[in-house]
Amino acid sequence: MRFSLPREALLKPLQQVVGVVERRQTLPVLANLLAVVDAGRVSLTGTDLEVEMVATVAADDWEAGEITIPARKMFDICRALPDGVRIDVKLSGERVTVNAGRSRFTLATLPASEFPVIDNIELVERVSLPEATLKELMDRTAFAMAHQDVRYYLNGMLLDLRDNALRCVATDGHRLALAETSVDARVSARRQIIIPRKGVLELQGLFEAGDGTVELEFGRNHLRVRRGEVQFTSKLIDGRFPDYEAVIPIGADKEVRIGRDELRAALQRAAILSNEKYRGVKLEVGANRLRIVAHNPEQEEAIEELEAGTNVDDLGVGFNVNYLLDALGALPGSDVVMCLRDSHSSCLIRNADSERSRHVIMPLRL
Repeated sequence: MRFSLPREALLKPLQQVVGVVERRQTLPVLANLLAVVDAGRVSLTGTDLEVEMVATVAADDWEAGEITIPARKMFDICRALPDGVRIDVKLSGERVTVNAGRSRFTLATLPASEFPVIDNIELVERVSLPEATLKELMDRTAFAMAHQDVRYYLNGMLLDLRDNALRCVATDGHRLALAETSVDARVSARRQIIIPRKGVLELQGLFEAGDGTVELEFGRNHLRVRRGEVQFTSKLIDGRFPDYEAVIPIGADKEVRIGRDELRAALQRAAILSNEKYRGVKLEVGANRLRIVAHNPEQEEAIEELEAGTNVDDLGVGFNVNYLLDALGALPGSDVVMCLRDSHSSCLIRNADSERSRHVIMPLRL
């Protein structure tokens, strides 16, 4: 096996693949990436048995073959080499030599036959959509995923595919984030799949806000995403996601319309004097005003008064200030609407002129 190509051409696929390789592995071969050279192309694969990333690049000078190479070392070598240098990789016995200018490196290998590869995903549905759109949906919702929750089905993101629409939903039990977009494809049946947290983070790092298109392939136990020269595959979380539509408050007719940046700045200031453990702030809504109050055990107090468009005479409700700030940070636009019902009900936050992104936050007793 042999291939040769410029440093810049090799660095990008290495960067995409090395992210899925865990630093601590149960199997030695999982610290390696699989390099396959065939038909003038080099295919690089990394996996941790949960997610798999395959990146392909054209090689000028090549000889067919396959082997596994230490992923992190190969990436670090390529990154440390100077711009414009040409990299020659050649397999000799059980070692791979990497030549670049006057630099020469010899790396240990493991057989390609030991490397676990996901081949067939039992395809049940396929849809295409703009890359920038899918990136936006994930960026608007990923922050609400649970982290190492015993309710394992919350440690990921729901993709809800229905006729002419795709939704991304995430919740940790205290707040929920939902973003949706229309899709052209007619689907045979509604599909709901849960992508694990690591898969979501890898996809967020992979996507760019360009004008490209990505293809989503829904399998029985996997999701596969194709984007140009990169193929990403993730196992799915085997569990039932909560009925998130039941969480979205109905009858929350008390509205507060306010500038998003103005509200964020006021919450950030009030948060300084909030309780460090519970991070609670109280929102007091009156006629054309919003009052934010924070206290802490040291008897310190912060009060922020803002002008707002309201249809409420008098309502007070407490929330975790971090959850409010996360939701506001993920919403687009200059104005937001907070929909409230009473002091014991959750709050729905959305953009003032669109319902594509919605955030629900549970109240906090103060």
